[in-house]
Amino acid sequence: MTALRALVALTLFAATPAVAQAQTWQPRAGAPAIDPGRYQADQRRLEMERLRLQAEQREAFARQLEIEARLSRQRIEAARRPEPIQPSGPRALRSPEEERALRLSASERRAATASDTGQIDAWLDRPRD
Repeated sequence: MTALRALVALTLFAATPAVAQAQTWQPRAGAPAIDPGRYQADQRRLEMERLRLQAEQREAFARQLEIEARLSRQRIEAARRPEPIQPSGPRALRSPEEERALRLSASERRAATASDTGQIDAWLDRPRD
């Protein structure tokens, strides 16, 4: 049993890869320790990512406010009482004298309007020098 364990441990140890070294940028002798171009590019990339995330958050917030406003409006409209339908009332009954007086005043108004309109038409149709 110990031989089997030793064989399994030896197989696992042999199967594991050696530690890989990452290739990194090595400065030249006398050169600055950081690459200014790479540093600037990284800074700009990070700033663009930050601005993009900020814009996405603002868009999501605007959509959320739009939905909340729509729901509030629907809630208010649902809570509003419907306007009652007003049936048209019966026509007021008048005496024959009142009816005759109303007809006469209406015909006088029509005659005055026609007279005024006739004066305007006559002025518009006047001969021009």
